[in-house]
Amino acid sequence: MPAPYGLGPADEFPIHQLPQPVAWPGTSDRNFYDRSYLNAHDRTGNIFLISGIGYYPILGVKDAFFMIRRSTDKGEFTHAVQFSDAIDNDRLHPHVGNYRMDVTEPMRRLHLTVAETEGIAVDLEWNGLFDVVQEQTHKMRAGSRVTLDAQRFAQTGTWSGSITIDGEEIAVDPAVWIGSRDRSWGVRPNGEPEPAGRPADPPFEGMWWNYYPLAFDDFQIVLIIQEDPDGFRVLNDCTRVWKDGRVEQLGWPRITVHYGSGTRIPTGATVETTTQDGSPLKVEISSLLGAPIHVGGGYGGDSDWSHGLWLGEKFSRRLDYDMTDPAVAGRIPFGVIDHVGRAECTEAGGTVREGWGLFEHGALGRHDPSGFSDWLSVAP
Repeated sequence: MPAPYGLGPADEFPIHQLPQPVAWPGTSDRNFYDRSYLNAHDRTGNIFLISGIGYYPILGVKDAFFMIRRSTDKGEFTHAVQFSDAIDNDRLHPHVGNYRMDVTEPMRRLHLTVAETEGIAVDLEWNGLFDVVQEQTHKMRAGSRVTLDAQRFAQTGTWSGSITIDGEEIAVDPAVWIGSRDRSWGVRPNGEPEPAGRPADPPFEGMWWNYYPLAFDDFQIVLIIQEDPDGFRVLNDCTRVWKDGRVEQLGWPRITVHYGSGTRIPTGATVETTTQDGSPLKVEISSLLGAPIHVGGGYGGDSDWSHGLWLGEKFSRRLDYDMTDPAVAGRIPFGVIDHVGRAECTEAGGTVREGWGLFEHGALGRHDPSGFSDWLSVAP
């Protein structure tokens, strides 16, 4: 069949869920998506890489991005390259323009490459440290309409390879480079804005979001929690996976996010929860470097681009941001920020373990438990 719709290489395998090609999703919802997200850092707080690739079958689009957040003696910068193209039917070899992500070993190893694009090139290998975590299904509604219905799995791991930025080659040593990744698919807002219709009743007043995949020597912890403005928890999932394959649920975590005075930008968080036998477990997380994923990453509120947006065939570009520029800095509080996270996990017996990973947080709009009464209120 002709592109962009029809049979593809995946149809050779017994993986179908519907009597139609794999490239055709089971829903005609325009917001159906299938995406990978990845991050990497060297534990210094000087560099943070965030990347992703997504397919939007109903919109007929696929796109990808790679952004580099750096803190140097020359300043605070984010460099991003973005790619978009018409969708194809080959889901076994995800690629968009110069961006390619090959699955070397499912659930364990990946190979991410970005051929030189306006001064940025990448050749990186991912190696998962633990088994993946299948998270709880994530659902949201606006009135009677489903706005988000997604499944995701997550994993922490190490990176090796190299990154090139404007002629500077950075070696990526797996002894220090670490990060997390997730795969998600389902329905969430994508592409061009839809007609508003009748205003939402009740109106959307905000959300409080926490996502912490953290790797320690013996285990990984993946925490994902979302609360409504009044503090009602609509998503609660905290899982510990041990090296030997054991999977442990970690109770109902109590989270205290520490915000910089006069801001909503977190400096860290304290997580207090319990193990399966009821013993207390405490995780202290600190931010070494923050990267707003709505500044160059295409996530919610990014004024420069949005995932699933049709930009024409074979689109690519590079964008550079001075994070101290008032025009850029003014955007930071109004979206989700990914942070290089350093963690200390204290067991009931007093054992303390150091961990590293992603500290992702967004305090959007009203959140009564945090003392945020509206979209503009800040921490004292």
